[in-house]
Amino acid sequence: MKTYDLLIAGRGAAAYAAGLYAGRYRLDTVLVGDSFGGETAIGGVIENYPGQPEIDGFDLMMKFREQVEKLEVPAIDANLSHLRREGDAFTAELTDGQKVRARSVILAIGRERRKLNLPHEVEWMGKGVSYCSTCDAPLYRGKDAAAVVGGGSAAVEGAILIAKYARTVYLIYRREKFTRPEPVLIQILEQTPNVKVLYTTEVKELIGSEASGLTHIRISKPFGGQDVLKVDGLFVEAGADPRVEVAKELGMELNGQTGEVHVDRLMCTNVRGVYAAGDLTDSSGPLKQTVTAAAQGAIAALSAYQYVSEHKAGHGAKEAKQPAHA
Repeated sequence: MKTYDLLIAGRGAAAYAAGLYAGRYRLDTVLVGDSFGGETAIGGVIENYPGQPEIDGFDLMMKFREQVEKLEVPAIDANLSHLRREGDAFTAELTDGQKVRARSVILAIGRERRKLNLPHEVEWMGKGVSYCSTCDAPLYRGKDAAAVVGGGSAAVEGAILIAKYARTVYLIYRREKFTRPEPVLIQILEQTPNVKVLYTTEVKELIGSEASGLTHIRISKPFGGQDVLKVDGLFVEAGADPRVEVAKELGMELNGQTGEVHVDRLMCTNVRGVYAAGDLTDSSGPLKQTVTAAAQGAIAALSAYQYVSEHKAGHGAKEAKQPAHA
């Protein structure tokens, strides 16, 4: 079995940024993952990626991929299912039955967004349904109404932010009162007049069409005498869970508060030769953005390069030379 210098698990911003830098460091690298583009690719229009005032997330990820492909870094369309250390390298088992051996590993497999599990929810992502208020709030500038679902800090912060753009924001929470957000957020929320809080309420149906995407939501109890609200967008801020099954299997340290993979400033985990980047980690706190994921991927690639170079671990590895870069 061939032994690569580096295996990168993931196909999102962190993974492709790591692939770009690893390719430039002349590491013999392979990417694995069957979900192209990660959260960025399905997030709709992005207005906060530096150098791109407005670009569709899928198109941005295509640019990431094209850069990596120019460096002839191969990709396997299968997810990482198991990872174990064997001697001076790691053996990865993929969901398609393949096994891949590598001297170092970068986990960039992100998070799994909690969903409402309603018909059309996935279909209309980027067409009225969003999972990132920070990313998409500006798209609702001048719009009549948007709705936010959730009861944590992210939901309250999202509603406050979206209220700067949309005329009306419905904050929908299934319980009787907020208990998780910080008191200062609740105070700001109460001082934001265009946010209407709907307690003990749930979204029961997404209404729209294939052509227009989301246009209305049906709620579990009437608000203002109506159980169907016209909205331009729905933000699901119910949280997200880091994909840590493989990390746990390998004995990687998790952040006790967030459940994310704990890394240092160089994206090193507690397992030598294994690094993590992007939304899987606790590196950037609550700020989970394409730009932070990409930065972490680049740093992780540098750490992997230094690790492989120091250990000189393999026959057939490409000569590792520090490239000129910005």
